Amino acid sequence: MRYYIVDDDSASRMMLRKIITDDELGLVIGEAENGEKSLVPILATLPDVVLIDFLMPDLDGIETIEKLKNRGFEGQFIMISQIVNKEMVGEAYKKGIEFFIHKPINRVEVQSILQKNAEQKRLRNSLLTIKESLASFNTIMPALKKVNVGELVSIKLGDMGIMSEVGSNDLKEIIEMLVHGNNESNVFPALIDIYESLARRRNAEDIKKEMKAIEQRLRRTILAAIQHMATIGSIDYTSREFEHYAPRYFEFQEVRRLMIEVGENRFNSSKIKINIKKFLQMLYVEVLESYKQI
Repeated sequence: MRYYIVDDDSASRMMLRKIITDDELGLVIGEAENGEKSLVPILATLPDVVLIDFLMPDLDGIETIEKLKNRGFEGQFIMISQIVNKEMVGEAYKKGIEFFIHKPINRVEVQSILQKNAEQKRLRNSLLTIKESLASFNTIMPALKKVNVGELVSIKLGDMGIMSEVGSNDLKEIIEMLVHGNNESNVFPALIDIYESLARRRNAEDIKKEMKAIEQRLRRTILAAIQHMATIGSIDYTSREFEHYAPRYFEFQEVRRLMIEVGENRFNSSKIKINIKKFLQMLYVEVLESYKQI
């Protein structure tokens, strides 16, 4: 990945450049101290990702993004900010910002966000390539179609901010197993049957132990998803991700309660109610529908 850094704080630029370089996250191809000075070099070098500060003199982050997009730039943006104003953050989400790096800059956060962003980009490009390849065929090869299920699940998980969570592989395998299974009754299986089938598919030595581990990983992953949705909703409840996933995949009253807690800074994850079956059912239905259309 090729990065361009725009920040009026030279120390922040230096830290970001060092983290990206030292941790081999990509290549920093340029930097600028404000939005105005970044326009020409960004349009000339076309980086994959622009790391851009929210508040800058002359031209702030949002204004810079608008100007670049109006001139045809199609790269991604990651916002750097220490502000907590919900209206301003909401405006950033509307402009297509998917990730924020908070100031003061933290190495672990930068690593995590850049890796997640790179993985999402890779998956979207992979899915696009598959769709373009399939467009030239009248029939879909079963083997190729099987691969697509995992890609489709990954897109959904990426949208919900849980693609790197511990249970993401479990979710992929479960949906692949359900999509390719022979479920003639059209009745969604019981969770215990899903866990047992996955454990046996993996040839686990201790089936019951693996079933319990699967459920725990799913619970932690879905907990992270509902937390992510509540955070987005507390900032901008009109965002695409919130409007689509919050009411479908979770108990919406629970999401609303969490949104209030996030806004009042009294978030308590131990009290969150998780509905694993509802989450799996909706993920299965949406992936299956997309899979049939490819």
